[in-house]
Amino acid sequence: MTETTANKLERETVRAVAALARLDLTAAEEELFATQLGQILAYADRLQQVDTSNVPPTPYVIPLTNVIREDERQVGLEPEEALANAPDRQDGFFRVKAFFGT
Repeated sequence: MTETTANKLERETVRAVAALARLDLTAAEEELFATQLGQILAYADRLQQVDTSNVPPTPYVIPLTNVIREDERQVGLEPEEALANAPDRQDGFFRVKAFFGT
């Protein structure tokens, strides 16, 4: 897209956006961003003019199917079997080192 005066934002607008974003821009950066942001907004405006009335809503580009299996009940480990390789245990539970202040 070629640069035109219509595609350029006012530097005051760029300053306002920069202030919201907590950016400290130089005068050269303000000038550059005024042009670039203006071009982006002009392109977005062109996209808004595209006729999409015959395009069905498409939330996903490819069809999705649920790949999650159904829940199935299974036999779990007995407590002693689960704790067999635990480096530290107490009263039938895993014992872990505290990492928060006590």
